[in-house]
Amino acid sequence: MSKTDIWKDAGEVDTAIARMADDLTALIAERGIQDPLMIGIHTGGVWVADRLHERLGITDPIGHLDISFYRDDFTRIGMHPQVRPSYLPLGVDDRNLILVDDVLQSGRTIRAALNVLFDYGRPASVILATLAERDGRELPIAPDVVGLHAKLEHDEQIKLSGPEPLLMLRGKTPRHAADKPNPSRKSGQDSRTQSDSDPT
Repeated sequence: MSKTDIWKDAGEVDTAIARMADDLTALIAERGIQDPLMIGIHTGGVWVADRLHERLGITDPIGHLDISFYRDDFTRIGMHPQVRPSYLPLGVDDRNLILVDDVLQSGRTIRAALNVLFDYGRPASVILATLAERDGRELPIAPDVVGLHAKLEHDEQIKLSGPEPLLMLRGKTPRHAADKPNPSRKSGQDSRTQSDSDPT
């Protein structure tokens, strides 16, 4: 993204995560789920999952997924990912999973994450929890639990910055200028934020 502004500050993000935790608790009880396994998608999804995991008091450790090379539009969107290994502490066969991401837009990140999960086994169910969702869906994928809803212009994006504090940033992303140098970007700023070019 080009120049960004704070869309939701740390307090607002924390409030949204607390609301997500309440909704997840109710959904888990409604479905009669015991001992769910929580899995975060790198990078922002892991940050959100860490906080939800603590609030829900889940005993099993968190799993981490890197889906960079599983996306079906990897070459088209020109991602330059910092690849991190996926880590699932336990088998997923017949487990009820809570899959956590930071922003849901196109749905292709979630599709890729499901492909990764099914490479590891066959879960009994998958609950999708996202901190924020916005328009621009390209696949029929919707979250079961969501903290924030964004109404954006076609050339705007949101991204999560973190891990401390967690801030939701908003900025312009003119696609026709994707290959042009961006003098407004601060060096080193991206080391702890989601990929600007990834339409999640």
